[in-house]
Amino acid sequence: MIELPTTSGDGYQSNGYPGSAYEPVFADNELVFDEKESAQIETWKSQYPTVDGAIMRVLWLAQEKFGFLPPEVIRLAAKATGIPYAKAYGVATFYTQYFKKKKGRHVLDVCTCFSCQLCGGFDILHYLEEKLGITSGETTSDGEFTIQQVECLGACDGAPMLQVTNGRYVMQLTPEKIDALLDALREGRDVAFESMTLPQDQDEMGGNRRSDVTNVLESRPAPVSKTIK
Repeated sequence: MIELPTTSGDGYQSNGYPGSAYEPVFADNELVFDEKESAQIETWKSQYPTVDGAIMRVLWLAQEKFGFLPPEVIRLAAKATGIPYAKAYGVATFYTQYFKKKKGRHVLDVCTCFSCQLCGGFDILHYLEEKLGITSGETTSDGEFTIQQVECLGACDGAPMLQVTNGRYVMQLTPEKIDALLDALREGRDVAFESMTLPQDQDEMGGNRRSDVTNVLESRPAPVSKTIK
């Protein structure tokens, strides 16, 4: 079992900042990886030439356990991995998939990068903002939804699109599809996987590349944005 001490050998307090007035979100007795989690971390560490290779997986485990990564949780992950806090902090703050602040139960990452921007990305973002009564970067008062605008998610042919809490992609969005998505998430229903094959590959593959899915999207001309910001 790995616990986070109140002070470290490098003089940092449990919040990860030397001499700061930061108030930790989690108490010291909460900052613990249990035996199963600790064993998993040791397995990951053994799979890399040096232990710092495991930090991304350990941070992900920490986020799943605590919900997000305030400094004290990043420091717990650093200690468990056996690397300096600064190195773990650098990784956690580089990737947007690691949440440094508390988010809603469902995080809706709306792509507004160039392709989606021209194909309705901001139209979808603004529709979500109006529907949920919040703006990008905010969380609904009931803690259900956080909206974020993000850079390219690599699904330009499905524009406009979004990602749900670092998981499923939802493509070819319309207001009606957004309404159905929000209802499903509120009711605790899974977001169905959608498969799309690029048009240049469809003939070669005889249609969609996946035969094990029920939600198949066909490539189609993208809509034209009403707004681009």
